[in-house]
Amino acid sequence: MAALKDQLRADLTAAMKARDDVRTRTLRMALTAVSTAEVAGSTSRELSDDEVVTVLTREAKRRREAADAFASAGRAEQASAEQAEGKVLDAYLPAQLGDDEVAALVTAGIEQTGATGMGAMGQVMKVVTPQTAGRADGGRVAAEVRRQLGRPG
Repeated sequence: MAALKDQLRADLTAAMKARDDVRTRTLRMALTAVSTAEVAGSTSRELSDDEVVTVLTREAKRRREAADAFASAGRAEQASAEQAEGKVLDAYLPAQLGDDEVAALVTAGIEQTGATGMGAMGQVMKVVTPQTAGRADGGRVAAEVRRQLGRPG
């Protein structure tokens, strides 16, 4: 049984009792996304906490992207609503890695694989991605790998 999923359910009940519309809406959406992920594929199954974090990370990323899209379209009200939902989801995610931490993980990954040049980016990403899952956006990690592999060594 996923403890994080149970926590989401308990927090949803508390948010409903407190009449917190943003939190209620966000947690309902998150639980729906988790349920959808559980029945995806050939057989339904209970997600582990790590898999629930992956689903929540994906949903938080969608909120950030939607907020950016609304903001660039001049729709500030919708952008702030998406940002508020993103903040609710962020509370359930592990702390994000800083740029220095990502750089250190990438450096260690390059040393571990002995990678040189951009052709080895996939090898480095394969090593580093599991270490940063849920704690750093894949785009940030890939940019750091490109930066370190692209420089003359």
